[in-house]
Amino acid sequence: MQQFGIRITLPETSTLCRDHLLGKNWEGFRWFSTEEDREAAFKEMSKQPGNYRKGDEIQQILERIER
Repeated sequence: MQQFGIRITLPETSTLCRDHLLGKNWEGFRWFSTEEDREAAFKEMSKQPGNYRKGDEIQQILERIER
């Protein structure tokens, strides 16, 4: 069972929170077997993606969780 996770939500100001897109209650989860794997993924997910335009900001809130 994968015990260590990352919960992904959107900031209230995100345009993706609109009802016709993801909605204000959207959340996603990624689960990992070890805390080390989760920390590596958290660090990678926290980086600005290389394909974003200059000035664009990532619209996600990451939270470490455990089962």
